[in-house]
Amino acid sequence: MNAKVLILNQSYEPLTVCNIKKAIVLIYLGKAELVVQDKRKELRSVSKTFPWPSIIRLSQFITLPYKRVVLTRKNILRRDEYKCSYCGRGDLPLTIDHVVPKSKGGIDSWDNLVCACTFCNNKKGDRTPVEANMILLNRPFKPSHIMFIKNVVGKLDENWKPYLYLS
Repeated sequence: MNAKVLILNQSYEPLTVCNIKKAIVLIYLGKAELVVQDKRKELRSVSKTFPWPSIIRLSQFITLPYKRVVLTRKNILRRDEYKCSYCGRGDLPLTIDHVVPKSKGGIDSWDNLVCACTFCNNKKGDRTPVEANMILLNRPFKPSHIMFIKNVVGKLDENWKPYLYLS
């Protein structure tokens, strides 16, 4: 019962992920409808059999005031997949590095913060990557909430890909 179910808004845009129990309750109460079921599984009670939901859609449109991912240390590490943006290693202790140092006008933003191992962070010091003769393996970017849906779930259900715009 720990399986994950993708929740779509009434407009079919992905909202979040919930567990199977919550999905069944939403369907039972008429607050959501089944979009895609997993044909390999089913839920059984004493007298009934129910389809195993993979994707559900809410019956009413939900307006979310926030759709942005909050800038936090944990979210930067997730975005960079827990790997150093300079050497690519993930087996060392990691820190957060300002690409353009604060002393040179750098700010705390998605485009200026990257994950770095302590060795690379110390090597770079209070310089830009160009000044330190270091290459950024991945450019920093502002992630979408869809990217974090993928991170929460781990292995992505193939049925979800068209709805997460990953086809």
